[in-house]
Amino acid sequence: MSNEYFTLLRGRRSIRRYQLTPVPRELVEEALLAATWAPSAHNRQPWRFAVVTSAETKHRLATAMGQQLRADLAADHMPEEVIEKDAGRSYQRLTAAPVLVLLCLSMADMDVYPDERRQRNEWIMAVQSVAMAGQNLLLAAHALGLAACWMCAPLFCPEVVRETLDLPAGWQPQGLITLGYPAEQKEKGRHPLASRTILLDD
Repeated sequence: MSNEYFTLLRGRRSIRRYQLTPVPRELVEEALLAATWAPSAHNRQPWRFAVVTSAETKHRLATAMGQQLRADLAADHMPEEVIEKDAGRSYQRLTAAPVLVLLCLSMADMDVYPDERRQRNEWIMAVQSVAMAGQNLLLAAHALGLAACWMCAPLFCPEVVRETLDLPAGWQPQGLITLGYPAEQKEKGRHPLASRTILLDD
C-alpha cells in the first residue's frame, strides 16, 4: 500500500483534542464539498449539514445534550459520579472543538412505498448514504491537515438537537463530527482481515 490514497486512508485517526486555532471557512467548505461526492441511494444525496462555530451555540447544544444524557443515565441507575463524568466529557468535547458539523438525513427526495418493509429499507439506504458522506468528510479533513472525530450522540437525543439548533423540518440528526487542528496524536491498529472475512469461493 504505497499509493498516496492508501497512505492517507491508513493515517486517519479519530482525534478528540484540538488546538484553539480557528479553522478557515474555505477548508470547512472544501471538506463538506468532498462529503457531497459520496455515493448515495438513487443518487438522491439525502445528506444535510449544519455547521456550528460560535462558542455560544456550541455551549447551548452541549448543555442541552448533556441534560438528556444525565436523564438517560439516571434512568439506568448509574452512579452520580459516573453520570457527571460522562456529561462533563461530552460537554468538553463539543465546546472545545473549533467546528462542529452535524450530519442529518432528509427523506424529502427519497422514494415512498406503501408498505412498512420497503419504506424502512428506503430510510436505511438514506442512513447509509449519509454515513458514506461522513466518511468522505473525515478523509478530506485529514487530507487538509485537520483532525476530526465522529460522535454518535445526536442519535440518542435527535429532538433535543433539532430544537436547540432550530433545524429545518425533516432534518434527522445522525452524527456529529468535531473538527479542528489536532492537539494530540494516536496510533491504533485493526483486526486481521482474515478474522472479519469469509471467502465463499475459496
